[in-house]
Amino acid sequence: MLKEQLHTIPISDAMANAGECPFCYIERKTEEHMMDFVLGHGASYMEADIRDMTDKEGFCRAHFKKMFDYGNSLGNAWILKTLLHRHMDEMDKEFKNFQPESCGKKGGLFGKKTAGGSNSIVDWIDRRESTCFICTSVRNTFQAYMKTFFNMYKKDADFRAQVAQTKGFCLDHFKVLCEGADEMLSDKERKEFYDTMLPLMKENLSRVYEDVAWFIEKYDYKNRDADWKNSKDAIQRGMQKLRGGDPSLAPHVLKK
Repeated sequence: MLKEQLHTIPISDAMANAGECPFCYIERKTEEHMMDFVLGHGASYMEADIRDMTDKEGFCRAHFKKMFDYGNSLGNAWILKTLLHRHMDEMDKEFKNFQPESCGKKGGLFGKKTAGGSNSIVDWIDRRESTCFICTSVRNTFQAYMKTFFNMYKKDADFRAQVAQTKGFCLDHFKVLCEGADEMLSDKERKEFYDTMLPLMKENLSRVYEDVAWFIEKYDYKNRDADWKNSKDAIQRGMQKLRGGDPSLAPHVLKK
């Protein structure tokens, strides 16, 4: 219960500072918190049990880039040292047990797959690339936020009104929102939810479209003296609306 109550504050904050998508805001803040946990001044990377957790899951390409941009070279080096060591141990075992003759031909990069044994080295790398400590942590925390969101939505009329006054959601998070509504709302609540959300999404996607269209029109010499209206940041808002995130945001870095 306490954890749920703690989650209500970031959700209310997100609704007030939502921009094009409140859940992009929540996701970004959650990711920044995890970056601070992994590499910040708390020095989690110096704790063997934390490095053991990060070693097991590793990091995806996107989060390695964000960790590099974060700026803690020593922290990154510590994490990489133990992560590389684990990879070398695993690689040594995989290479010793590898049997080329059992792989067979499953098709080339552009060919059709055919019958044959799997390549244990490929399988090992696939397992390694399928997990990321930060992705997993953000996803688990985000799921908890979603449950709290729907509890607030069901119980608080003022909160429902606040949601209805946002600029909608990016499509990625709207999909998650629809999945949550189907699972957590009653039939009556679900109908009211979609009666509000579908027009909200349509209205705000159209708004962003008009801003992008006017941005293009501003490059016509006939409109050189016309007002930009709300189109100056239309590109990043359009990208966010379609796929989430905000490409214009600066990297999250270590606080000096």
